[in-house]
Amino acid sequence: MIKIYGMPTCPYCDYIHEQIIGRENEFEYINIGENIRNMGAFTRLRDTNPAFDHSKEIGDVGIPAFVLEDGSITLDPAVVGLIEYGTPDACSIEDHKSGRKGC
Repeated sequence: MIKIYGMPTCPYCDYIHEQIIGRENEFEYINIGENIRNMGAFTRLRDTNPAFDHSKEIGDVGIPAFVLEDGSITLDPAVVGLIEYGTPDACSIEDHKSGRKGC
């Protein structure tokens, strides 16, 4: 199962979260803002894994973050078969929030 670290106040995470609804057998979404345990688990990953180096350099949090079954980490949704917000296949946040089909 692929773990996804994110939070609902992040539009990029929200876009990913919508894509995995009904796919709980493939993905586990972990809201890092829900409790300190989730935040701590994410922070440990972020502090020790080089996948987050660029995010830290530019001042990003590094979410959504994907932890694959083998323990490797990526910040690229395409690696796990999902669409990243802002790419040609994505719709706008406004479309997504208003319930546009396919968003």
